[in-house]
Amino acid sequence: MPVPTIEWIGGVDGKIKIIDQTLLPNELKYVYCEDRESIFHAIKTLMVRGAPAIGIAGAMGTVVSMKDCKADDYESFYRELKEATAYLGSSRPTAVNLFWGLKRMEATAQENSQKPVSEIKEILLNEAITILEEDKKICRKIGENGEAFLKEGSCVITHCNAGGLATGDFGTALAVMFAAADKGKKISVYADETRPLLQGSRLTAWELKNAGIDITLICDNMAAHTMKRKKVDCVIVGADRIAANGDAANKIGTYSLSIIAKEHNVPFYVAAPVSTFDMTIASGEEIPIEERGPDEVTTISGNKIAPDDIKVFNPAFDVTPASNIKAIITEMGVIHNPDMEKVKSVIGNNS
Repeated sequence: MPVPTIEWIGGVDGKIKIIDQTLLPNELKYVYCEDRESIFHAIKTLMVRGAPAIGIAGAMGTVVSMKDCKADDYESFYRELKEATAYLGSSRPTAVNLFWGLKRMEATAQENSQKPVSEIKEILLNEAITILEEDKKICRKIGENGEAFLKEGSCVITHCNAGGLATGDFGTALAVMFAAADKGKKISVYADETRPLLQGSRLTAWELKNAGIDITLICDNMAAHTMKRKKVDCVIVGADRIAANGDAANKIGTYSLSIIAKEHNVPFYVAAPVSTFDMTIASGEEIPIEERGPDEVTTISGNKIAPDDIKVFNPAFDVTPASNIKAIITEMGVIHNPDMEKVKSVIGNNS
């Protein structure tokens, strides 16, 4: 069983327990978030990360934001709740699951507007825990739907981290690998290190090694050579937002990996829950791309690796066009050669 990434501790006056992923693999440390500022900080600084996980964090963050609310009427309570969700939503702009989780909490409050505020707080907590439990089932289903793509002896390349650390349980891209291994298939994985924050080397390699899966770490710029010289059967990655036409935003470097895969006739798969689809946008051109601070590029573990005052461009994500994606694996089914019509035929209005 994966180590729980995020949990709720206690009742309505409780707190959020997360793994501080910035310290892995050197230290497994838990952090407790008891107010909206602490969970905002955890999301912003990538203590908790991965689209599904920050969706859960947003939902639970709504609960900790409202537990000390003194409002005794619904209108005042909901006004404060909207302030809290707007604040939490400003932590990271690209992963749509965060906004999905926050909107779901807003809708839950609206649906129970006739009830006492104290009861609404309990209902919001139950909804956040439900989101977590649903994500666990979704991750397992993604694994079930995707494991058929991996045969005995299959070799996979993956980028960034889309495992249990990025979700409530089993992962998305890594769920496919975990499910294949659970079926007794011996597979091997090349994990891109994933600069600038090394989620591949720090997190994915840690998860796969602990799961007993044959894992080899490579630098991001070794992927093309690896595909050319080694037997690579497919690429499997996660996603942070998927447009209606199947264009998928994921960690920076994913787009270039898809181009390399296409050049070498290696199928490129995206594994993501339906909540990662944003059917309000037609294509990836409309996905907002988060840009982060220069220190992530100019330093590694606090050690300077670039000249002082050098200009830095640090986008956290890029968009892989649907034309480069062989299939998107969701809990509701597999979308082969995705386009707008095929996306709608599988997920309908469920995003």
